[in-house]
Amino acid sequence: MTLFLLVLGFMALAMLVMAVGVIFKRPCLRGSCGGPEVMGGDGDPISCAACPNRLKV
Repeated sequence: MTLFLLVLGFMALAMLVMAVGVIFKRPCLRGSCGGPEVMGGDGDPISCAACPNRLKV
């Protein structure tokens, strides 16, 4: 039973660390090929080159 709880705790910790990584990555939104374009604050479509979050890592 101790081994089961140890493995369960390790798996829960691993899932928590992965979730935090996904939350802080925050990739830039962009339209798919043939899909709707992403609009900027002024209503004009933006491209990947114009995205302000493109260079953030």
